Amino acid sequence: MIVRSRSPLRLGLAGGGTDISPYCDQYGGCVLNATINMYAHCTIELHSPEKGISFVAQDIDVTYHSPLLNYLELEGELLLHKAVYNRIVSQFNDNKPLAVTVYTHSEAPPGSGLGSSSTMVVTIISAYQKLLNLPLDEYEIARMAYNIERIDCQLSGGKQDQYATTFGGFNFMEFYEGERVLVNPLRIRQPIINELESQLMLYFTGVSRSSAQIIEDQVKTTTSTDKKPLEAMHDVKKFAFEMKERLLHSDICGMSDLLQESWNAKKATSESIATPHINLIEDRALTSGAKSLKISGAGGGGFMMLFVDPIHRLSVEESLSDLDGKIQPFHFTWQGTQSWKA
Repeated sequence: MIVRSRSPLRLGLAGGGTDISPYCDQYGGCVLNATINMYAHCTIELHSPEKGISFVAQDIDVTYHSPLLNYLELEGELLLHKAVYNRIVSQFNDNKPLAVTVYTHSEAPPGSGLGSSSTMVVTIISAYQKLLNLPLDEYEIARMAYNIERIDCQLSGGKQDQYATTFGGFNFMEFYEGERVLVNPLRIRQPIINELESQLMLYFTGVSRSSAQIIEDQVKTTTSTDKKPLEAMHDVKKFAFEMKERLLHSDICGMSDLLQESWNAKKATSESIATPHINLIEDRALTSGAKSLKISGAGGGGFMMLFVDPIHRLSVEESLSDLDGKIQPFHFTWQGTQSWKA
């Protein structure tokens, strides 16, 4: 049997960082995000036991093989692939090993700021769900993905990515203590989406980054004696509510202004967010006609969103042309994770 799945990557429009514990546990977090037509892909082949277990991450050219076991040690490469396998076997297959070959690839590199790691976990879970006919709804898939990353693998990060890719579309998400999450789908009229797509540029900075230090800084904001980072986090949360209202009322110019305010507040939560390279990109883009910009994800690198009037788009592209980054074409998408039999 062969099954496949794909899950969309997401743009964090506002509120990113407030979905990280302990901030969301103590104050409640909220995030506005939207999925785009860039995907993480998975194919699972179920075969005879003597072939054992294989994971093939095609985009990073890493392969792992093991004889048939019901538990894989969480060490070395392809940690997430192993952790998903362990969860599926222990929770849904009576602890009996599965003879599978799992192929994966993502259309964005790790550290892109588009939630690529969490999206990959969700798409692997989604493929297993189809393979074993598992009765999992969107909340259960997202929660499992979060627990695999944060508990099983001890990787730092927030909660929005798993829910964004599972549900798909434009969503306003609320995060509370005790893993309580509310996903509020937003119905956005097509003319608003058209105008958003005409004004938004997605630019890969040329640098993939580790978010660990930034997230560690943001975790410390709730206990630090310096109240400025915590106040900045409160501002980030406030802007998420305001951005949602601007979006629902077709106020694209207002969204652009808020994006810049949100970016300035986000930079105040950690010194690692805006590097000299990112500052150079920001200076060039704003000087050549961009109205506002913001890094998608934790910061330090990855993809940058820019609001640009279409008549100035080519000028902005030209101002960035000699740098190592590149413009990434995209469209918003409404569907979350999908799986099917080949």
